[in-house]
Amino acid sequence: MSTVLLREVPVDSVVHRLWAGTKMIAAFAISVLLMFLPTWPVLGVIIAFLIVIWVAARLPLGTLPRLPFWFWGLVGLGALINAPMGMHAVLVYTQVFVFSMTLVAASFLIAFTTPMGEVAPALAKLGAPLRKFKLPVDEWAVVVALTLRGLPLLLDEIRVLRAARKLRPKESLLHRAADANPLIDILTACMAVSSRRAGELGEAITARGGTGMLTAQPSSPARRDAVALGVVLVVCVGAVVLSTVLGS
Repeated sequence: MSTVLLREVPVDSVVHRLWAGTKMIAAFAISVLLMFLPTWPVLGVIIAFLIVIWVAARLPLGTLPRLPFWFWGLVGLGALINAPMGMHAVLVYTQVFVFSMTLVAASFLIAFTTPMGEVAPALAKLGAPLRKFKLPVDEWAVVVALTLRGLPLLLDEIRVLRAARKLRPKESLLHRAADANPLIDILTACMAVSSRRAGELGEAITARGGTGMLTAQPSSPARRDAVALGVVLVVCVGAVVLSTVLGS
C-alpha cells in the first residue's frame, strides 16, 4: 500500500484549504446517493467528479494505494463464482465492487487533503446539535480523530515488524517452529506495540490539558465551503437526473 495512506499530502490547493467538515458532508452526500441509487450513470458521474477533485487537489499519482496482487485475485475469484449464475450476476457484482471502491476513494481524498488535527474540531462542530440530547459528542470526535491518527502509525509498525522478522536467522529448530505461525507472531507484537503507543499517547494528551484540547481548536466554514457544497449538490442532482433519463 502507499506510504501516505490516511495522511495529508502537503500540497497547496483549493481542496486542501476547504474546511474538514465540508469534505465530510460532501463524502456523506455521495455515500447516501450511491446507497439509494447505485446505478451505472450515477457511478460514472461520481467517479468523474472524484477524478476532477483529485486533479484540483494536485495530488501526485504516487499517493494512489498500490493494492497487492492477491486482492485483485480475490476480486477475479468473486467474478468467477458469480459467472455460473449469468452475466447479470457478474455485472451486479462488478457494480457493487465499483460502488465500494468509489467510497474508499472519497475517504482517501479526505485523508490526503485534510490535516488530522482538524478532524476532531470539525466533527465536534458538526455534532453540536446532538449535545442537546446529552450525547458525548466531544468524546466521539476525539475517538475518531485518534483512531485516524493512530492507524498510519500502526501500519508503519507492522511494516517494521515484518521486515525485522524476515531478517531473523532460521537455522535453529526454534526459529523454524516460530515460522509456522508468522501471523500470530506479528499480531502479538502489534498488540504489545499498540498498548505501549496508547500509553504514551495518553500521557502526552494528559500533559497537554486533556482530550478537550483536541476539539478546542477554532474550526468553521468559509464562503468557499458553501460554494464547494453547492457544486457537490449540483453534481448529485445531475447524476440523479442523468440516471432517470437513461433509465426511462
